[in-house]
Amino acid sequence: MKSNKFKYKTHKLKLKKLFLFLVLNLGISLAAQEVNSEKQKIVEESKEFLSEASYEMRNDNFPLAEAAYREAIALNPEGDTGKYNLGTVYYDEKMNESAMLRFKQAAVVADTKHDKHKAFHNLGNTFMNDKKYQEAVESYKNALRNNPKDEETRYNYALAKELLDEQEKKAGSDNNKEDQEDKKDKENKENQDNDNNRKDGDDGDQKNQQDQGEQEQDKKESNQNEDKGKPDEPKDKKQQ
Repeated sequence: MKSNKFKYKTHKLKLKKLFLFLVLNLGISLAAQEVNSEKQKIVEESKEFLSEASYEMRNDNFPLAEAAYREAIALNPEGDTGKYNLGTVYYDEKMNESAMLRFKQAAVVADTKHDKHKAFHNLGNTFMNDKKYQEAVESYKNALRNNPKDEETRYNYALAKELLDEQEKKAGSDNNKEDQEDKKDKENKENQDNDNNRKDGDDGDQKNQQDQGEQEQDKKESNQNEDKGKPDEPKDKKQQ
């Protein structure tokens, strides 16, 4: 009887643990569903702002379109559509720096090769506009990693490399020219310093010669004064 009673308690304990486990899992599942539901709600709200932004752009209302895109991005910062579309709007409005920023953001959060390719391609275009050819080459290279068959990206990549080579050659030529100018300026300064030193030396020699001449003149005059005083001395003695 004791043995059976002991086994009965163990079985009851196992059922209690199983019940707690099921309740805990159910709670986690419900919480996850609630989070997903809330997230889905936010995504839907973000899409509404994206639609509104597109509508405003079709009606050439840039300020309202920009505001709607910003709302969409704020609601769903993990999405790339709002960032990419706003970058495109900025690009068309000749706001290159703002477009560059949005394309960078879109490239970071994009989760498909197609979207990454578009973001990197347009990012490369903004760098080309700023003549930042090294950055443009890297952007087009990243775009090709996600879509190596895109002919427009391949063309832009080749053009960016060509312009980068020209830029580097010109920079090297300008540096050599600057070095030559610096060297010439240094030589001119050294020559000027030498001329100044030589002039100071000549002036010093002339001054020394003048001082020496004055000393000789003073000595000569002193000797003459001594000669004039000697004949008077014996006369004075004789008179005594």
